[in-house]
Amino acid sequence: MKTLLKSIALTACLLTTIVWAQIPDTQRSLGISYISGGVGEGESTAILAEAKQWPLLLELSQLENGRGVWIFGSQIKITNSKGAVIFDAKADGPYMLVNLDAGDYVIQASYQGVEQKRAISIKAAQPQKISIFWK
Repeated sequence: MKTLLKSIALTACLLTTIVWAQIPDTQRSLGISYISGGVGEGESTAILAEAKQWPLLLELSQLENGRGVWIFGSQIKITNSKGAVIFDAKADGPYMLVNLDAGDYVIQASYQGVEQKRAISIKAAQPQKISIFWK
C-alpha cells in the first residue's frame, strides 16, 4: 500500500512539473511565427529548451535598483535587408523566439519610450541569442 501511495505521489509530482513547464502558444506576426513569454520558472525553462529549434532567441531585461530584472511588454519590430517591416509584436515576457529565414535584419526594440536597434545576421541551422538590456 505504501508503495502504491508513493507511486501515486510521484506521478502527481511529475504531472505537475509537466503542466508548469508548458511552452506558450505559437503566434504569428506578419506571417512570421513566434513564441513569447517566460513568466515563471517553468515557462522560462520550457522556452529556453525550445530555443535550440528556433533561429532567434531574444532576451529582454532592464536595470532596476542596481540589478538586472526581466521585463515584458517591449515592442519588437524587425526589418529585412530592404528596410521593410516583416515582424511587429509585443513581448509577453522576457523571452521571444522568432522564426526568421537566413538573412540580414535589424531588430528595433522599444520599452518605456526608449528604443534600441541591433543588426543581426541569421544563418541556417545556427540558432542565436540576442540580449537587449535597458538602463
